[in-house]
Amino acid sequence: MNKPPSNKEIKTIASHLRKPVRVKGVEVANMMNEGNLPMNLHTLAVLNAEPKDHILEIGMANGYFVKHLLNGTRDIKYIGLDYSETMIVEARKLNSKYIEQGTADFIQGDIHQLPFKDKVFDKLFTINTFYFWEDIREVLNEIKRVLKPNGVFILSIRPKHNMETIPVTKFNFKLLETINIIEILKTAGFDQIEKTEIIEPEQERWGKSFTRETVILKCKIEQIKKRLVFTRRFFISRT
Repeated sequence: MNKPPSNKEIKTIASHLRKPVRVKGVEVANMMNEGNLPMNLHTLAVLNAEPKDHILEIGMANGYFVKHLLNGTRDIKYIGLDYSETMIVEARKLNSKYIEQGTADFIQGDIHQLPFKDKVFDKLFTINTFYFWEDIREVLNEIKRVLKPNGVFILSIRPKHNMETIPVTKFNFKLLETINIIEILKTAGFDQIEKTEIIEPEQERWGKSFTRETVILKCKIEQIKKRLVFTRRFFISRT
């Protein structure tokens, strides 16, 4: 698309960024793969998947980047969850090899009600989904529920000041600066938050150049520290 899109076209793209469906959804997903390539690769580097890890990705779209996570290993178990049935179909096509190997699976579901038992994942990551969470507290509670003790949660976003330069974000995107998101995470019980900030190469779209910023927040669930309480007994001797 060389000429600038109309307001109606931008609104349509925005709706498919939230939930890609049918042919247009597949087109937008491919556009996301191109535009978010650095963001995805940097997130996977911070994730640092290790043998035996059980990993959940929320909002993997068509699963294009799963190969970067699973190539060369059968020791990682990966599950991708997406709200869009279209994306589940596409992800299964692209990753049939990993599904046959038993290292990957793709499930349709809602981030507000994750279809998993408690404490099953070592690591959980999500890229560019935060803007669409209707109830942030509910989502973070669900993430805490499915993570194992000392599990790692990675949230990758673009900060408000950067997202506001992208036309689609004026349509129902929830935008916050990094400092505000970190405060939300802390309030929800996540701690040991490590922040990685990246300025990506400029990208051209619709005849304009955009500088995109990636912020990767890696955090753990705050563990309740057990306190040892010593009871002193005083004996009074009566004579």
